[in-house]
Parts: sequence; C-alpha cells; structure tokens
Amino acid sequence: MIRYPLASSSWDEAERKAIESVMDSGMYTMGSVTAQFELTFSRFVGSKYGVMVNSGSSANLLAVAALFYTNAGSLAEGDEVIVPAVSWATTYYPLYQYGLKLKFVDIDRDTLNYNLAALKEAVTEQTRMIVIVNLLGNPNDFHAIKKIAGTRSIILLEDNCESLGAIFDGKQAGTFGVIGTFSFFFSHHMSTMEGGMIITDDEELYHILLSLRAHGWTRNLPKLNRVCGMKSDDPFEESFRFVLPGYNVRPMEINAAVGLEQLKKLPEFLRVRRENAALFRQRLKDHPWFTLQQEIGSSSWFGFSMLLKKEAPIDRTTVVSFLRQNGIECRPIVAGNFTGNAVVKRFNYEIHGQLEHADFIDRNGFFVGNHHFNIEEQIGELHRLLDRLEEGGET
Repeated sequence: MIRYPLASSSWDEAERKAIESVMDSGMYTMGSVTAQFELTFSRFVGSKYGVMVNSGSSANLLAVAALFYTNAGSLAEGDEVIVPAVSWATTYYPLYQYGLKLKFVDIDRDTLNYNLAALKEAVTEQTRMIVIVNLLGNPNDFHAIKKIAGTRSIILLEDNCESLGAIFDGKQAGTFGVIGTFSFFFSHHMSTMEGGMIITDDEELYHILLSLRAHGWTRNLPKLNRVCGMKSDDPFEESFRFVLPGYNVRPMEINAAVGLEQLKKLPEFLRVRRENAALFRQRLKDHPWFTLQQEIGSSSWFGFSMLLKKEAPIDRTTVVSFLRQNGIECRPIVAGNFTGNAVVKRFNYEIHGQLEHADFIDRNGFFVGNHHFNIEEQIGELHRLLDRLEEGGET
C-alpha cells in the first residue's frame, strides 16, 4: 500500500464541470478557451504572450524551433548550446533534433542547478545559447548567469517545466530568458492532464510559435504579423497557406478549461507546498546520512531531494528499496547525470571539465513527493522509517 505517493490528483468538481462545459459546446480542439487560458496564464507569470501546447516536451520543442526562424540573431545548425548535466530528456532532445552542439556542464550538489563556477568556465565566444533548467522547483541565480553571459550575444532559454510558481528577486521563474517553458503534467504544480505553455515578451517569437504549433500555416496569425507580413482578407486563401515547417502540437479545449480552474487554485497550492517544504526541512535537516536541496530565491518545491552523504554507511539501493517496501514512492533526481544514457551517443556534444556533482547525484540521490495538501503525516512516517533504518531495523 502506498503511504506517501509521489503525486496525487488536484482536481475536484470544478474541473469536471469545466470538462462538461467543453463537451456541451461541441468544440473540442484549440479555440477560444485555449486563448483565454493563454492570456490568464501569461498575466499570472508576468509575461506578454502565452502559447499553449499539448505537453511540456512540446513546449521545449517549439521554443527551440522558434529560435531558428527569427529575422535576426537566429540559431543555426552546429551552434554551441550549454546545458546542465542533470535534467529531463526532452530538455536535450530538441537541441539534438535541430542539429545544435550540446556542451554539458556540471551542477551544484546543494542547489541541483548550475555550478556557477563551471558555467563561467564553459561559456566562450562560440556559445550561442544557455539552457537554464530550474530543477525540482528551485530557481537559478539569474543575476549570476546574466553576469556570466555579459555583453555576448547569448540567448537564454528557460526550461521551467518543474518550477511553476518559483520566484527569484520578485520575478517569476520562466520569465528571465527570451523564452520560457512550463508543463502541466499530472505530477506537476497544476495539471491539465497533459499540457504545456511557452511564454515570451518577444512579438516575433510569439507569432512564430503560433505558426509552428499548427502545421506552420498562417491561419492562427494576426492579419499583420512578423512571420508573413500582411495576411489576405480571404479566409479561403489563408486556410491552407504554409510558411514554416511546423508541427501539430495543439492542446484540446478540455486541457485549457481545466487549466483555468487549476490556475485559480494555484496560489493556494503553492502556499501549501511551501509549508510542506518547511516541515520537511525541519524534520530532516539534521539527519546524519542526508543533505537536502538548498533553496535559491523562493522555490515552489516540486518534490524533496535527498542526497546520501559520502560518509553514510549505506547505499542508495538499500534506502530506496526499504522505503518502497514501506509504501514511500521514490524516483531518481530527474534523470541523474544524463550523459550516462546511451542516447547521447547520437548527440553532437562535449562535456566541459568533470561532471563530479552530477555523477554523485546520479549514484546517491533520490526524491520523494510534495503535494497541494498538508503532508505532515507522510513526512512524519518518512522520518520514522529513516530512524528505523538508521537503527538497523531495515528488515
């Protein structure tokens, strides 16, 4: 029996009614509800434009693709892109799929975000983009990263799929780069079943994203736009006019309708997650075997990472097996050191220096879940089990 799950549903009758309203309308694919959700969400995070898609992975794909089609300063095949060594697979895949060269950089063992010293060393005159990933709800130090980029013409793309609601220096994570991505998967801070969002303040990127999202056509563009200029007044002529090599990653109206209801609840979800985090850190901060993630700014606490210390007299396999046997769900810290995966042999990539901390996390790290409701009981159970394990009562 699962006593402490990784994730749980945050829906109630409001989401069910929202779904029914879409069903009653007869309009299921992307339409006016999606547009309303995009506007509401972009206002929530403090950005000018929002483009909803069918997943956070698709958000990353379109974000990278859009940067190839701007009129000035666009990316090109072979450009060098710096990425953190610890992230999710679809942070990296669009970069490979568009022919970019990935440079993997180590992370900080305490914050799980960029090791700033390593990042500073890795940036060169050849660097065209830095992908900033806010891991497990924790925002990066954006002031330091922008200082490292300096006056170079470096694009900042922010993968904020795990960190909706995180704050750095009074500003929402996901809005520090030229483009930012979000995910609304089941286990995330708010859920639309599947779904994602791309935000930007750049009008040209916004118009490119609108076209790329649906087949590369002009149909969803405003009459005067930054992709094809002036559209015809003839809707028949514009219905199947293609200007970019796009995709079909449109959301459904159901996803957007649910998103509008979830967004109303999000501030309370975030408040409770932060309360849970304070309790988790208070209960576990002095455990002799583990270190916990250090907060930068105000984390939105996707989950709670636990990292076995070097001197711990036990290995991760034993800990995770014991916890799972006792109903505590665990996962690796995202994908660990991603360069250890066989898929990277297909990439054009290099590794900057040593990935010492990423390797350590890969061997010794795991995380447990956070939720939108009070989990004092679950945290207490985890604490009791770890005490029992420390006392030798693992069987």
